[in-house]
Amino acid sequence: MIPALETPVLLLGVVAVAAYLLGSVPFGIVMARLFGLGDLRKIGSGNIGATNVLRTGNKLAAFLTLVLDAGKGAIAVLIARALLAEDAAQIAGFAAFFGHCFPILLRFAGGKGVATFIGTLLALAWPVGLAACATWLLVAAVFRYSSLAALVAAVASPVLAYLLGHGEMSLLCILLAGLILIRHHENIARLRAGTESRIGRKST
Repeated sequence: MIPALETPVLLLGVVAVAAYLLGSVPFGIVMARLFGLGDLRKIGSGNIGATNVLRTGNKLAAFLTLVLDAGKGAIAVLIARALLAEDAAQIAGFAAFFGHCFPILLRFAGGKGVATFIGTLLALAWPVGLAACATWLLVAAVFRYSSLAALVAAVASPVLAYLLGHGEMSLLCILLAGLILIRHHENIARLRAGTESRIGRKST
């Protein structure tokens, strides 16, 4: 369920802090300012992720936000793994994800973490990341709800990790999925009420 503890605890703490700060960089806001789109927190849902950047109509800014948000998790994992060990890689992935969701730079009001979640999984074990992406695509294609697709992919990730031979990251997947559920509490309420916006349909 967890990787072997190989890295000294003090170093794990340093990794966690560094990865958290990396995850806290609000690339959605950065892209919105670079492209002259205004304050992203006052646009659409007010969220700092790629989906809300897309609401501005600037697809390039949204794409760059998606790549950079995913990259935060992936880079944190890859650097920690290269310099230390697998336990540090998992700590880095979780800390970067947590930083995106609760960034100190924005008074802990961050994004929902889906892109960073996918980037983290791809870097930790690309088969698990690809399986999570495929799950998202399947659910999105069938039900046309982006939020539902993200929730199902997140909840399925521990099982996918175990089935694909990466059981050592199952606990991390459970923790990440729990945070995604928390960050999507408003979406869950709208899904239950039948008022959640579908993919390809403008919200009212």
